Amino acid sequence: MAVHKLQLDDFVTIDYELFAIHSSLEDYRLAYFINQNLRLLLEKCPKDVSVKTKEGEGCFSRFIFEDNDTGAVYNLIKNRNSRVVVNVSAAPLFADTLPDMASGIYLLPELKKVDYILKVENTPSFFAPSVLTAALLGIKHITTAYTIGHEKLKSKNNLIF
Repeated sequence: MAVHKLQLDDFVTIDYELFAIHSSLEDYRLAYFINQNLRLLLEKCPKDVSVKTKEGEGCFSRFIFEDNDTGAVYNLIKNRNSRVVVNVSAAPLFADTLPDMASGIYLLPELKKVDYILKVENTPSFFAPSVLTAALLGIKHITTAYTIGHEKLKSKNNLIF
């Protein structure tokens, strides 16, 4: 009887590209400028990306565009959320006086300096990340933009939505 051996590496395919964007703009303004310069139609997604960590739970705004011609899906996600409510456990003496505290949470904690992440899924064969990076750098409100290597990410599960 023959023994068949399956390797899990054969099933794990990375069919998306990640771009880090540094900008002080609000998410809706950044989406507007990206739409203007890259000729995309990013629109606010009604469902935010929700992530639970040991610090608490955070919701990240998301803008999405599905290109029907190429099949690519563009997701612009805010990496930082400072509106996380953390329950403070206190002694009974101070239970009534301590409010809930807000702390920062990140979609990708290993990239704390990144403001936004642009995830391009189902990239066609002719897709060139360097062209998209150059187009992002052409927007005057973006401080810097660069590709993110998949091997550097520890929290890849946060990118599944």
